Amino acid sequence: MSQVIAAMNAEAVNAEAGTDSAVAIVLSRTSLIERIFSVAIPVLMVVLAIAAWQAHITLNQVPRYIMPAPLDVITALGTDWGTLYPSLLVTLRITVLALGIALLGGVGLAIILVQSRWIELALFPFAVILQVTPMIAIAPLLIIYMPDTQSALLTCAFVVAFFPILSNMVAGLKSVDHNLLNLFELYGASRWQTLIHLKLPSSLPYFATGLRIGGGLSLIAAVVAEFAAGSAGRGSGLAFRLLESGYRLNYPRLYAALLLLMGTGVAIFALTSLISWLMLHRWHESAIKREN
Repeated sequence: MSQVIAAMNAEAVNAEAGTDSAVAIVLSRTSLIERIFSVAIPVLMVVLAIAAWQAHITLNQVPRYIMPAPLDVITALGTDWGTLYPSLLVTLRITVLALGIALLGGVGLAIILVQSRWIELALFPFAVILQVTPMIAIAPLLIIYMPDTQSALLTCAFVVAFFPILSNMVAGLKSVDHNLLNLFELYGASRWQTLIHLKLPSSLPYFATGLRIGGGLSLIAAVVAEFAAGSAGRGSGLAFRLLESGYRLNYPRLYAALLLLMGTGVAIFALTSLISWLMLHRWHESAIKREN
């Protein structure tokens, strides 16, 4: 009896060979060793860079007022935390708000632009003009016309982060497979259904790229705009703390503020990369590990 069942199973396997039912999607899993190395190698490189920094200070006997040692920076980060933390919150708030507005505006305008060739020809040049105009030239005008400095800083950060998201979304919405578009038209899908079920899902890789670029640029623009605006006082961000520390020759605090900016940038990049991976890791080639 068992031989008969085995023969029947063999016949069934042979019958399904070469058909879709015989194909299984196998996602390659990252081994534990690869995961450990993916974390250990970057951490090791950072540790080596800090060690080289400390060795340079020690061997060349560099004075503290020229370049502080890593321990001096960590000490300043702790002692000046009450001053640096509120400024960090100001910079972070401007960055997050600018990125959020840029996402809404970039995606929304991209959807509008791809609906009509004439709309794209009419509106896209203004987006390009805003992108190619130096932020240093725009910031003084925004300070004049905006009701307060924080609004001007937010607008500067938004303008810089807006164009990468817009251009990537437009490219993504236009890169849909024409055969799939013909199929949707064949089945009588409306323009709205085509947008929701075909164009937007197909543009997710481009959106993820624009998100990562816009996230970094929004932080850079927030800092540059604050430099250009020359804002000072209680409601100022980390850019003012950098200038203030430089004028006072308080280099440990300057390096501590710079360390907070770098940490914020790394955190934004990690968060946007995680969002990109969550959107793409199950289906897109850029996020799927090769089997061979």
